[in-house]
Amino acid sequence: QVQLVESGGGLVQAGGSLRLSCTASGRTFSRYAVNWYRQAPGKEREWVATVSSVGSTNYADSVKGRFAISRADAKNTVYLQMNSLKPEDTAVYYCAAFGAWGQGTQVTVSS
Repeated sequence: QVQLVESGGGLVQAGGSLRLSCTASGRTFSRYAVNWYRQAPGKEREWVATVSSVGSTNYADSVKGRFAISRADAKNTVYLQMNSLKPEDTAVYYCAAFGAWGQGTQVTVSS
């Protein structure tokens, strides 16, 4: 059974940083792209970033230059480094891969 577990969320002041982790069990990330999404209160879930199986990355315009996605296949973990956080980054962050979703981790950025 495939399971994705996110961690690393929390409360941070604007301008601060957080690093989210997504760890998989039941399947390895190594040959798959992995995505991060987020959903703010009252809004639809939106795509944030993707890392391909070979490490190439893509970002939503809203986070480009501030967030960095990376993968550590030996740990079966994908990271989302979030810098220069803004209140509008407040959301539940989800990772998604091979048709599976994690349960999400809350990120709250105070002004």
